[in-house]
Amino acid sequence: MAEQRRSWLRRRVERALANGLTRAYSTVRVDPEKFLLQLRAAYRVPISGYHGVFSLEIGELDAVADSIIRSGMKLAAVEGAGLGLGGLLTIVPDLGILSAITMRTIQKLSLLYGFEFNTDDEIAELWIAEASAAGVDISRELLEKEVVNKFVPRVIERIAARASTEVVEKWAGRVIPLASAAIGAGLNYWFVRAWGERARAHFRQRHLMVRNKAQQAALAGQSQTSLPVSEG
Repeated sequence: MAEQRRSWLRRRVERALANGLTRAYSTVRVDPEKFLLQLRAAYRVPISGYHGVFSLEIGELDAVADSIIRSGMKLAAVEGAGLGLGGLLTIVPDLGILSAITMRTIQKLSLLYGFEFNTDDEIAELWIAEASAAGVDISRELLEKEVVNKFVPRVIERIAARASTEVVEKWAGRVIPLASAAIGAGLNYWFVRAWGERARAHFRQRHLMVRNKAQQAALAGQSQTSLPVSEG
């Protein structure tokens, strides 16, 4: 009986996550221009465009990333406490909202580390980061993708399948009526923290790779200009 309940819950969680991520992808994207203003005004990041983050100290970006993740965690906890009162009856709307909060958090981290999502390739990279946050490695599929509208649904399916397995045991605690609100808050808090930290690691690594390549190119350019001119 317990195994049947877990199996039922896993399928329900998987569908809820897939639907929530699909809706979040099309309806709650972060506006890069507005977020740039927020970075400058609220976080005191001295940049005029996202290219400017590559000239800042990496520790400064990491501190802002911590704040972004914490904000998402707090918002998710409040939402989880409210909908958690309904126990498993509210798991579908809860995961839908949680997917949106998580998606927006990851998009903000992407922008913070200098990666926008305007082109199909950039959108694909964003979803690779989303998958990385869920513990799914799909980097090889990037070479095989056709168009982003076909690529994204495949990624969402794999994220939902992996995430449902990862959290189903924890979410099962919501069957306890009196404890469901506290459990819902704690689980949502944990969910955004775990995914946010994994996504941050992904973008941070890419950021450092881009920065290192730029530095190497600059050094190569300097060595070329410093070569002595031969006399004919």
